[in-house]
Amino acid sequence: METLKDRLPYSPIVDRPPLKLPGGARMAVWTIVNVEEWDATKPMPRTVLPPPMGQPLLPDLPNWAWHEYGNRVGFWRIRDMLKGQGVKATFATNGVVLENYRPIADAALEDGWEFMGHGYIQGPMHRVDDQKDAIERTVQAIKDFAGKPPRGWESPGLTETMETIDFLAEAGIEYVADWILDDQPVEIATRSGPIYSVPYTVETNDITTFALQHHSSEEFLKRGKDQFDQLYEDSAESARVMAISLHTYISGVPHRIKYVKQLYEHIRQKPDVVIWTGEEVLDWYKGART
Repeated sequence: METLKDRLPYSPIVDRPPLKLPGGARMAVWTIVNVEEWDATKPMPRTVLPPPMGQPLLPDLPNWAWHEYGNRVGFWRIRDMLKGQGVKATFATNGVVLENYRPIADAALEDGWEFMGHGYIQGPMHRVDDQKDAIERTVQAIKDFAGKPPRGWESPGLTETMETIDFLAEAGIEYVADWILDDQPVEIATRSGPIYSVPYTVETNDITTFALQHHSSEEFLKRGKDQFDQLYEDSAESARVMAISLHTYISGVPHRIKYVKQLYEHIRQKPDVVIWTGEEVLDWYKGART
């Protein structure tokens, strides 16, 4: 495949046959909870505090600890909130999390969450020495822990090289969240057969809203409601899919969680909306096209 466009044909959403969800539903919403391990001896994937006087320091204690709060406290707050809303999430996890943060993995398994690959260690795919090996190690780690391999994959930072999607398909991954280009699933060509994109988001994603755009806490609710309401309107004739992406150290802090909860309360007011995992969206889409 010479270009990204070689992997999928251009398809205007208005020209496609209508997609129908089961039971008269018109829209699907899926939730991704991202759990990562950051190495304090290396530069942090994200930062909340710049180094004093502009001089980087390793270990980066304040930014590592900012993230570590999410695994010690924030995850459990998000878990309780989702339980209260009756939501089963898709658990996007680094392979090493399953060993080094075992209580989190145990909780996700206990709650029936879907396990999704999110890299073996947290870092962009183009900086991984051996992508194929890292993908296979992640798949194997999840299989060993959860009893079955992951069907979905979200690359750290949504990063891919031209070969990543081929390696993923060869490792048995069936869908990806990296291709944020549609409101419906789409098929992507690989050298070993098709893989699917399940709609993911950088819009209703707390990384974008807070870590990059620095909005106040209530913005996630306002943006999420506006996103949902428009997609719901769009779905009158053909189904749409909305993603909500949460990170434990961002949405799991005390001053934000109530707004995330209120977003789910808003979504659940519509009886013709299903709240699914990524693999449930995939299975529906594959069946709806046959």
